[in-house]
Amino acid sequence: MASSQLFIIFAILAISAPLILATNYVVGDGKGWTINFDYQAWARGKMFYVGDSLVFNYPKGVHNVYKVNGTGFQQCAAPLDSVPLTSGHDVITLATTGRKWYICGVAQHCAMGGQKLLITVFPSSFAPSPSPTWENSNPSWSAPAPSPTW
Repeated sequence: MASSQLFIIFAILAISAPLILATNYVVGDGKGWTINFDYQAWARGKMFYVGDSLVFNYPKGVHNVYKVNGTGFQQCAAPLDSVPLTSGHDVITLATTGRKWYICGVAQHCAMGGQKLLITVFPSSFAPSPSPTWENSNPSWSAPAPSPTW
């Protein structure tokens, strides 16, 4: 009985762990999405996984966010048919692996102000798993002794 309950608990944890462990990254931390900030330095050392989210905070109407390809990133040019995110609190959930490029399409913010971000997204199975911790909140409870298996 106890082993079937334990199995159910582990199954639920295995299914929900990627969602629980997902990280929301505020791009630029306290500076937000702005000009004259080194976003490559900000991203350095961070590990982005499928299921994580990027949060772009900026004053609405001052900046925007375009998802571009490598060429668009290098040239600071958004595709003509793309639509920018403009809410001032744009959340992008990282759904696929690989390189992801983001730029600001306002005036020369990307080209002159360095307002662009490149990250690499890894599969969620690469994410480090936290070690399970068992905490006993009831001191009178004790686990049953394991049965020997011969």
